[in-house]
Amino acid sequence: MEINSSLKPDKIYTVSEVTKMVKLELESAFPQLWVEGEISNFHRHHSGHLYFTLKDEMSQLRTVMFRSWAQKVVFELKDGLQIIARGRINVYEPRGEYQLMVEMAEPKGKGALQLAFEQLKEKLKKEGLFDPALKKKLPLLPKKIGIVTSPRGAAIIDILRTLDRRFARLHILIYPAKVQGEGAADEIVEGIDYLGDLPGIDVIIVGRGGGSIEDLWAFNEEKVARSIFRCPVPIISAVGHEVDFTIADFVADIRASTPSVAAEMVVEKEQSFEEKIENLENRLIQNQKYFLQERKHEVFSLTRHRAFQNMKIRLLNLEQKVDELELGAWNVIRNLKQRISEIQSRTIFLEEKLRSTVRGRLQQLQASWERFSVQLHSLSPLNILKKGYTLCWKDSGQSLIRGIDDVPKEEEVTVSFYKGEFSCLVQKIDRSKLIESRQKKNDKE
Repeated sequence: MEINSSLKPDKIYTVSEVTKMVKLELESAFPQLWVEGEISNFHRHHSGHLYFTLKDEMSQLRTVMFRSWAQKVVFELKDGLQIIARGRINVYEPRGEYQLMVEMAEPKGKGALQLAFEQLKEKLKKEGLFDPALKKKLPLLPKKIGIVTSPRGAAIIDILRTLDRRFARLHILIYPAKVQGEGAADEIVEGIDYLGDLPGIDVIIVGRGGGSIEDLWAFNEEKVARSIFRCPVPIISAVGHEVDFTIADFVADIRASTPSVAAEMVVEKEQSFEEKIENLENRLIQNQKYFLQERKHEVFSLTRHRAFQNMKIRLLNLEQKVDELELGAWNVIRNLKQRISEIQSRTIFLEEKLRSTVRGRLQQLQASWERFSVQLHSLSPLNILKKGYTLCWKDSGQSLIRGIDDVPKEEEVTVSFYKGEFSCLVQKIDRSKLIESRQKKNDKE
């Protein structure tokens, strides 16, 4: 198809060329501008970039906020939020669309920090970090406290001065931390975590002196709030002056209006406990005095009563009867002593008689024993050996040789005398005399 020469354009542009021309014109015309609108179609990409649309009653404008700028926004961007954004008009060439590149955003009607404060407060409240049921109670008598604050600030001076004025006998550990500016929140979290893990810490004070919302902002950060909530030790938040409130105040177990008040809270229970003990001691003394006076009055009244007088007379009669019984008891004891003396005399007489009888019997037995000893000695084999006789043993002295037939040949025999013995080897045995004696015996028979 041919184009009529009268309608033939001077130049034909490509889409890219047109887009570049539009991009150049728009970006040159709007190098920077402020735009007010309501956020819709909000999307946070995993890269950290934010994509949304700004709209009003009649129009809408595509918007992008890259990660480097988005990280600087302290409040949460979300659908329905009315903001004022500062940025530049940019043309996204692949789609040929223009968009607003936002570099800074502020909520309309209130400051960014105030909005961020309210948003975080609402978020943590829904999660239960402000629940009164989860608040830890201060110990009755704390002995060791930790303090997270600036070592050069007014807060630490107020705390130490208050404790010194109250004569608090406390072990104090100070974790030095920045309380404002970049990195302050991280140091506060480190201090809370460190002191919370130390053994023996009874309570922790976290705080600083007063200031603007920007000065106090470290105590409004979410990481500080969560470190306070997870700390196992009770925490007193003492940030700013009485009119200042931070997120740390809501999460902490106790909120003190000033650092000085926080120090007073630590020792208040000990002082009140001591005062209570003193009051109870005084009341106890007064009650005891009153009780003793009442009992004294009752005893005095009883002494004057007729029944008590009758009882007194009865007690006197009983006392007389006790004296009579005591006298009778002494007589019984005297008789018993006399009877015991008689028994002892009789016992001595019987002992002497028994001793004499036993002595005579022992003399008789000793005479009999001497007589039998003489007889036994005369029958002793030793007396026979003493006359020159001997005893012969075999089997290493175990068996006595009683005749020639018992003598072992080619073996040792032991010969015992009255004094001493010797061993000999039997080489020859002569039984002829034995045969002759036996023959003579047989002839006689």
